[in-house]
Amino acid sequence: MRVLHVISEMGAGGAETLVAGMVARGEEYGWVSAVASGGGFRADALAADGTPAFPVPLARRSKAGVLKAAWATRRAIARFRPDVVLAHNVGASLVARLALAPGRRPLTVFHGVADEDYPAAARILRRTSGRVVAVSAATADRLAAAGLERPVVIPNAVFPSPPVFGRAEVRASLGVPEGTPVALCLARLEPQKRHDVLLDAWAAVGGDAVLWLAGDGSLRADLERRAQALGRRVEFLGTRADVPDLLAAADVTVLTSDWEGLPLAVLESMAAGRPVVATDVGGIGGVLASGGGIVVPPGNPTATAAALNTLLFDSVARETVAAEGIRAVERDYDPHPLMKSYDELLRGAR
Repeated sequence: MRVLHVISEMGAGGAETLVAGMVARGEEYGWVSAVASGGGFRADALAADGTPAFPVPLARRSKAGVLKAAWATRRAIARFRPDVVLAHNVGASLVARLALAPGRRPLTVFHGVADEDYPAAARILRRTSGRVVAVSAATADRLAAAGLERPVVIPNAVFPSPPVFGRAEVRASLGVPEGTPVALCLARLEPQKRHDVLLDAWAAVGGDAVLWLAGDGSLRADLERRAQALGRRVEFLGTRADVPDLLAAADVTVLTSDWEGLPLAVLESMAAGRPVVATDVGGIGGVLASGGGIVVPPGNPTATAAALNTLLFDSVARETVAAEGIRAVERDYDPHPLMKSYDELLRGAR
């Protein structure tokens, strides 16, 4: 089965991580995979491993941009001749639908949108997608409430990737001593992720703890100015391709988003034995209900700081929560059930 993934970019985000994992494991299920995207380090890595990677300009929410992206995607479809097109998120679904021949529709993996965007997302997906997969039950419920036939739910999974370097090496490269507590935030520097809330919380975190912000985006300059008062207690790392190494070197991860689907950053943290502090949005509460971290209300620096102080400075609590997270990932978020579910769905849609 020939599967073409259509996605806006292939950088460090959760949707990109899922695509890379599905491509890597697809051969076990008889898939021949390709990716059509705006590029990024993950697209480069896939191309280096022999996966066809077709360039598609970013649509940027303009009619001209969408048409250019659809034209490039149509060329990718003509060259690759997929049996099925799997579009990741709403914009990619629109582009893929325009690119496909009349009568053909993509399957869509819906990773989430802001609360106020669900009605528009449901309207677009009704017109563009043959089937919709939601990455969590919470996002499926929201789409159904917005008027879309309830999507299939296939929860995200962790595709294991061991660290290349050891904890001490990574910390030394970033100038952080072994005994210093480290919190890691794996998130693009965009409004959705609410780094402003995180920085306000970090001002109330005690001791000499260090916060690593791994990601880049349109808010970087503003956030760097906001963080100046915190000095070297906050480090902006930019986009990183070495997430397993950063997880090995950190003690806790944190995510203060206003909205999410089911973020792979949370699952990857749990799989690495790193407790999570995250806002109770999208599928996060369900993931952490059986252990692995502490959920906090969105937009609440005080609660976020309290949770961080607990996990950063109480080693017994941290180890207990970490063990719960590892068990939860092994039980509920193994990649084989995910791949099997997608394989059955895609073969039924051919």
